[in-house]
Amino acid sequence: MALLEVEDLSMSFADKNLYEDASFQLNKGEHMGIVGQNGVGKSTLIKIMTGDELPVTGKITWQKGIDVGYLDQYADIPDGMRLIEFLHTAYANLYERNDKMTALYTEYAETADDKLLERAGRIQEYLEANNFYDIETEIERIISGLGLDDIGRDHEVAKMSGGQRSKIILAKLLLQQPDVILLDEPTNYLDVAHIAWLVDYLNDFEGAAMIISHDYDFLDQVTNCIINVAFGKINKYRGSFKAAMRQRAEREEAQRREYEKQQVQIEKTEKFISKFKAGSRSKQAKSREKQLARMDRVDPPSSNIRAQFNFPYEDTGSQNALVVDQLSVGYNRPLLKPVTFSVNTGEKVGFEGFNGVGKSTLIKTILGIIDAKGGAAHFSPSAKVSYFSQDLEWDNNQQTPMQIIQEKYDQLQQRAIRTKLAKCGLDAANAMKPIGQLSGGEQTKVKLAMMEFEPANFLILDEPTNHLDEETKEALKDAINAFPGNAIVVSHEMSFYEGLADKILNVEKLSLKNQSV
Repeated sequence: MALLEVEDLSMSFADKNLYEDASFQLNKGEHMGIVGQNGVGKSTLIKIMTGDELPVTGKITWQKGIDVGYLDQYADIPDGMRLIEFLHTAYANLYERNDKMTALYTEYAETADDKLLERAGRIQEYLEANNFYDIETEIERIISGLGLDDIGRDHEVAKMSGGQRSKIILAKLLLQQPDVILLDEPTNYLDVAHIAWLVDYLNDFEGAAMIISHDYDFLDQVTNCIINVAFGKINKYRGSFKAAMRQRAEREEAQRREYEKQQVQIEKTEKFISKFKAGSRSKQAKSREKQLARMDRVDPPSSNIRAQFNFPYEDTGSQNALVVDQLSVGYNRPLLKPVTFSVNTGEKVGFEGFNGVGKSTLIKTILGIIDAKGGAAHFSPSAKVSYFSQDLEWDNNQQTPMQIIQEKYDQLQQRAIRTKLAKCGLDAANAMKPIGQLSGGEQTKVKLAMMEFEPANFLILDEPTNHLDEETKEALKDAINAFPGNAIVVSHEMSFYEGLADKILNVEKLSLKNQSV
């Protein structure tokens, strides 16, 4: 029996049909990747699997007794709870049993009732079988693997950034070791080293998994089947990610050929009907008209929404666009040795290495958002910087993208805003939805669109590829390449730097290495 059986699933919102009559299975040992463009309903699909969303129609059946764990980035966490306390909640059930066992032993000491000793012994056997006495070791393994030391064990969860919060919720989920794990963009906010650790973890994980990710390099390493969500359909492909993508391309090509063949037949039949409907062969014409009405039409091969970005440029005559001299960064303590580097006019620089919050902290210190612990960073006097931060945080989640942009740029006409959002891949319906209801990818597109309303000569983008589908990432890469000015780009996807970065600054090793272009 399958661990999960999805039958005749249909889901839609007021203005959008996500999928119709979709069916698939998740079997034992399958690590299933979920792919598709931004906004097609991937996260909604996971929420339907967990019962957080109800489909319009369809049946979702989990095998009885299966423990399902979900990476819920919006989990309710009590105020004042520290990181280390939150991780221990992964073992709440075991701690409750341990407390019960202690109470039974205490009661036995007073009563000498052998039944109490027997019950306590059974609980102790259960705790040993579930590695209760290795909890601290396992927590330390996860803390080290995901780089949570950089956040701090005593850091209050309520005071964490969205990225930090996502990391600790992922850590708790892995500690719980459910039979099935559901992960929505798990590599967002992870550095290369932590992604490599997660790859190893998932490859050793004997349970099943459903993983949404736009990081195709990551999916290729951890999945053995794929479901593709596109154009109202969900199709499953077995094998590696690359094999699945080949199967998808073959399927779409077969559909295209079938569609074109049918269109020729339809055109031929319509001409016959038009020519003979009123003549001597009217009966044949009417017969073919009925055949045409009953024909099972092949859907046309649809095209994905293609985003386009164009960052406006303001010229500068300076040769040293940015000079960073012995810059020391951090909050309560320095996070790395002082950094020294420069960016010349027109150079594109990638940041790699350095775990956790380090690269973002370095960028914010260069920009003056965070005070430096020592040293200095100087942009050229004519520098005009456009900054993309990785956190998807808004002053008012109920405002629409149109309202947010109109409020910031009150001289812009609504038509210009709509046009810009559409070119960035956000359709008219989503432009008028509350920003909090949009997917992470759609919110990212809004932020990128806002960068197109102000000319700049220096782009600084901190993890802009988080949440974006493959087509949109390529469009963003093209736009950064086409930008005549400077750029500093941070991405956990090293493939994003290929053909983009003139040089890569390894912050952790404090060294520069050239990137072949």
